[in-house]
Amino acid sequence: MFHKEGFKIIFFSALIIVSLIFLTEAVIVNFWLQKSIMVILLIFLILILQFFRNPKRNTQINESQIIAPADGKVVVIEDVVENEYFKDKRRQISIFMSPINVHVTRYPVGGSVKFSKYHPGKYLVAWHPKSSEENERTTIVVENDKTGEILYRQIAGAVARRIVNYAKVGQNVVQGSDAGFIKFGSRIDIFVPLDMKINVQLNQSTKGGETIIASI
Repeated sequence: MFHKEGFKIIFFSALIIVSLIFLTEAVIVNFWLQKSIMVILLIFLILILQFFRNPKRNTQINESQIIAPADGKVVVIEDVVENEYFKDKRRQISIFMSPINVHVTRYPVGGSVKFSKYHPGKYLVAWHPKSSEENERTTIVVENDKTGEILYRQIAGAVARRIVNYAKVGQNVVQGSDAGFIKFGSRIDIFVPLDMKINVQLNQSTKGGETIIASI
C-alpha cells in the first residue's frame, strides 16, 4: 500500500525507468554493462516504492497517551522553552526519520486542531539543533480534555523539499490517523507538559501510530 502523496512520483518514475531499461537494451551492446545499468535502475525504483509505503497501523486510541507521530529514532528528550505557541517550558521529544523510514505522519493525540501554521525556511540536516526553528516546518497544536494542548512540528531535513500537512484549525482529528507526509529525510518534534511521564528513551526506535511516547 502506498501513500497518496507518492502516486504521481511513483507513476512518472516507473515510466522513466522502464523507458531507460528499454533504451539500455537497445543501445548498449556489452551484456554485463547492460544488465548492471538495468539492476541499478530497478533498485532506484524499489527505493522510491519503499519510501512512499503506507503500512496499516493498529492504533490503540487513548486520550491519556501521546503516541509517536512517525517512524524513526528518538534523538532528543529535553526541557526547552517553546517560543512559537506556548512561550513557556515544555518537554521536547524529537524523532529523526531517515530516508528508509516510513514518512507518513500521524496525529499523536485526538481532539480539536487549535493551531496550524507553515513556515518556509532553511534545509539544515534534521538533527541540527537549529533545525527546529530555522528549517522549513509546520507547527500543529491538537487539544483534548485529558492531555490538554499538544504541539508537534514537522521539520524538513537537508534532503526534504516538501512538507504536506492536513491539519486545519477547528478540525476534529482522530489519534493515529493520517496527518501528513514529509518527502525524504526529516524530523518530528513533540512538545508535552513537564509533568507527563516519558515512555521512551534516547536512541529508541518508534513506530508511528503505535509507540506510546508519553502519558498522563
